Amino acid sequence: MSHRSDIAPDTLSIELTEDGIAVEYLDGRKAFYRGVPAKAEGSVRTAPGKDTHVLITDETETSGILVYVNDLRTHDDIIESSGVGRVLLDDGDEDELFPGVTVRDREMRVEVDVDFDVADGRVFVFEEDEMGERSYEVVAET
Repeated sequence: MSHRSDIAPDTLSIELTEDGIAVEYLDGRKAFYRGVPAKAEGSVRTAPGKDTHVLITDETETSGILVYVNDLRTHDDIIESSGVGRVLLDDGDEDELFPGVTVRDREMRVEVDVDFDVADGRVFVFEEDEMGERSYEVVAET
């Protein structure tokens, strides 16, 4: 397997619709995460071994950053040309994707925590594999 590395994300155009979330990559391709994300208070912990993508919007909800967590399949040049970021974590490691948004690797599960006193946009977490996908919006605890 060739070497993979962390890659800083660029700002991407996004559109929140009643059917899901559209992301336009810098290279012109588009991705659509289907369905209305389930609300999760404060944090999300994915199932083990799932592909995990974290989308953080700005206040306008029309742009944001998208980061793949522990993606080892996509080549660096594809990630870089798309504007998507990537962070690779070992078990127990954590990284701050954006002020107030932290990801951790816990035994093949990705945990996303949001500090809403710091984060000023919306945070979505998508987990997927060949069997299906699930999406969440991390919201402030009530």
